[in-house]
Amino acid sequence: MVERDTHRQVAELLELQLQGGSDAGGVGRYLLHRAKPHLPPWLAWAGTGITGALGYWRWADSAAAGVGLTLASVAITGVTWWAGKSTSQQRRLHSAITVAAGSAWLTAACLAGPTAHPVGDIYLMGGPALALSWNIRMVLRHTTDNTSGEGTDKGLLEKVGLARAMLGAAKVEPNRVTAPLAVEAGEQTNDDVTKSLGRIASALDLPTSAVRYNPDPASSRRGELVIVPEDMLAEVVEWEGPSNLGGSIADPLVIGRYDDGAPLTVWLPGDPETKRNSTHLLIAGGTGSGKGETALNLLTEILSRRDVIVWFSDPKAFQDFRPLLPGLDWAAEGGTPTEVLVAAVEAVIPARTGWLGAHGYRQWVPEAAEQQTSREHTCRPDGRPCGCPGMPFLVTWFEEAANTLRKMGDDAFTGIAQEARSAGVSLIVSLQRPSYDQMSTSTRASLPSVIALGCDARDEGFVLPDEVLAAGAHPGAWGNRRPGYCYVVSPGVPEDRYASPARTRAFPSRAVPVMEVLAQWAQRNGASADPVTAGAASAVAGNAYTGRTPAGTEQPTRPAPLRMVKEDDAMTDNGLLVDPEDTDIDPEAELPDAEQGDDTPIFGQETGRKPSPEEARRLFAQALEEFETNGQMIVGPKDFMDWCDAHHLSRSWVSLRLKEAAEEGRLEATNATGRWRIIPALAAA
Repeated sequence: MVERDTHRQVAELLELQLQGGSDAGGVGRYLLHRAKPHLPPWLAWAGTGITGALGYWRWADSAAAGVGLTLASVAITGVTWWAGKSTSQQRRLHSAITVAAGSAWLTAACLAGPTAHPVGDIYLMGGPALALSWNIRMVLRHTTDNTSGEGTDKGLLEKVGLARAMLGAAKVEPNRVTAPLAVEAGEQTNDDVTKSLGRIASALDLPTSAVRYNPDPASSRRGELVIVPEDMLAEVVEWEGPSNLGGSIADPLVIGRYDDGAPLTVWLPGDPETKRNSTHLLIAGGTGSGKGETALNLLTEILSRRDVIVWFSDPKAFQDFRPLLPGLDWAAEGGTPTEVLVAAVEAVIPARTGWLGAHGYRQWVPEAAEQQTSREHTCRPDGRPCGCPGMPFLVTWFEEAANTLRKMGDDAFTGIAQEARSAGVSLIVSLQRPSYDQMSTSTRASLPSVIALGCDARDEGFVLPDEVLAAGAHPGAWGNRRPGYCYVVSPGVPEDRYASPARTRAFPSRAVPVMEVLAQWAQRNGASADPVTAGAASAVAGNAYTGRTPAGTEQPTRPAPLRMVKEDDAMTDNGLLVDPEDTDIDPEAELPDAEQGDDTPIFGQETGRKPSPEEARRLFAQALEEFETNGQMIVGPKDFMDWCDAHHLSRSWVSLRLKEAAEEGRLEATNATGRWRIIPALAAA
């Protein structure tokens, strides 16, 4: 009953009393809508006539039927009188008289015939009179409810402090009503409307998020009032597979639906035809708000496209994303592997930008991912088609990015965010709280798109623009109580949708097999890194970057990382009860002469010998080669601790050698203090 009244109020407020359209179709729809509440009495009159004709056909000569119909007439009249005791006296009497007259006529029609005199005359005259009496009663009731003589909408707007505001013709869609609104010139502004949204929702008995206001950018007193009477997000919708398998990354990515049932879509690449910019994306929300499933919605859509590769960092060891690992071009856990990935992204941006510029692309478009066979997009000076391999779009994703920001500094992504869009690279950052003490203001300003899930009310200003919050968006109202509920602000999304709640799809455990099949599809049919991107990444990451493993092959194994020999290793069955490094020592040989640092250490004094310069260079070069072979391209003094112990070298000596290697071009300083990136041997040469 409450839901029906709410829908009636919304319709009356924003549609029925308005113009209803200026064309003939609009007038017809308006009249039909107004006539609907008055049709039931007339339908009852017509149904009684049909029932009388059928009764006469069956019971015309039956005395028993006459007795039964008379008793039924008396009984139903009595029930009507009894049931109406909770209503007003006038309604009770009116209902009983109507039922008594209708049942009496029906009895006479069944026995004497509906066309017999005077039964037929009574039907043609008395029936319409009773129906009209109910229509009049309805009209008088609505008039009494509005004794002030104002429209229903005026009564509501007056209650919320907008008495002189004017509503225009409403646009009615399934579960969504939109009406233009203009406040009094010189007296009120759009800010007054946004402050009244809570009171409007209260007057309509709706949640606050169901009422929004979209100001007109060209006016300070005009906008659109949007009301969504029913929350369609309460029902959980499960993920059943990608929306466009084999499509382009330039096509919309469907990740859920809005509260009125419309699909929730985002775009990553730009579109020069529609003037849509390429974008970076922030996924933000508190613990339990549904960030993981929201990320799965987006990542599965990305991996289902034919012209994109994904570099993905996850400090949680891909806890949520492991079924999709085979489809990723580069997967890095947190710590050092992520540092290498960040350095590689910084390196590929100028390389990709140079390739796009040389082939006549002002920004990445799907044609750039195909082999270059056009004269319009050639890098040859003579203008003939160059035939260069295409360059797929690159998505660089940093899950739980707060971990990376703590390790590398709050501006770790600043350069990428500011420069990557022109290179066909999209940055996706996911973290709980994008506050300014975690992420630099420059980085945050360079992330124009956001999926804002439930959060602490105090964090709303970190995730959504002020104008979207003013329009009615309120992610702090959800917290972690409604996983997957979100607001989306992104290029390509209509601005009037920014403040519309949406919900991403759920990923139950039965979705895992489908995700695994999708990852296998991406292995076989997805794009591979182009030579420019792969070359720039390898020049920085060395063996840490291998590209996507082809389907049907095993992941290449890497040598064991540098470490000390443990006691348990010495006890393995290797045929000798000695440490492996002592197997070549002749027990009968004379001990070597003492070297500097071999003496017994004094408390607080560092131990370890200092080798000759030639031996130092050889040992250190060997260590860097071992790190590079293992794919560990970011090093610092702490990474050499086991190595120093194994070679009996001092740690201070290692620090000096790191600086010398940087001067020689074998190492490069990173943003993190005391951390160095290894320049691959071929690149250094």
